[in-house]
Amino acid sequence: MTRKQLRAGGQELRQKLGLERRAAPEALPGLDDLMAEVAYGSIWDRPGLSHADRMICTIAVLGPLERHAELERHVASALDLGLKPEAILEVLLQAGLYGGFITAESGSQVAAKVFAARGLKVNPGPPRDASSEDLDKRGAELMGELHGARGTQGYAAPGNPITGQLYPAAIRYGYGELWFRPGLERRQRLLIAVAAFTGLGLESQLTKFSQSALNAGLTREEIVEAVIQTGPYSGFPRALNGLAILSQVL
Repeated sequence: MTRKQLRAGGQELRQKLGLERRAAPEALPGLDDLMAEVAYGSIWDRPGLSHADRMICTIAVLGPLERHAELERHVASALDLGLKPEAILEVLLQAGLYGGFITAESGSQVAAKVFAARGLKVNPGPPRDASSEDLDKRGAELMGELHGARGTQGYAAPGNPITGQLYPAAIRYGYGELWFRPGLERRQRLLIAVAAFTGLGLESQLTKFSQSALNAGLTREEIVEAVIQTGPYSGFPRALNGLAILSQVL
């Protein structure tokens, strides 16, 4: 396929996704065509992940990096792709666990603006009233299902007097609470983890979760594509670092 064809296909796909450039004059000459060719023609249109899954990965990067202008446009596109408001907010919440909950708060405010413009209301869902003991138990069980023996290595090692000051809270609230919230399937949460860790440059976590994604049923191709999808949004160097990790792990 020629560059011209890639560019034309990318422009068509971007328009289909509702992400075409605004009517304002192009500030950086040539960037519009480059984005059409590289981001949409060469990445968004790759096989291996659906557009909805690619959108989940994209929001998982835009949220914690606080790219709010782009996040607003992509939330609107996510709705057009069929993602529910509750699912979009869950993406931002889980990515906020990795990039800081303050980013989930600011990202959800951006999303709420889009929802309000469309007259959409968010379903609060059932009350989350499990006891701390129950959260600890199911968090530890899920961590074992996802990571196996790797779940108790490194900073997760039991009895570590330093990391043990914080990691029990990660088990309780990260695994025991967040991963059991409604709105997303487990495979989608693993896509979020892989994309967010790549975008944030958290390489040890990407190593751990990319192996776990295989255990949870994601294919090798899906994991690779989740990393590739982050390239236009958090930079190609981080995506390439992520692919280098996958080349060893997978």
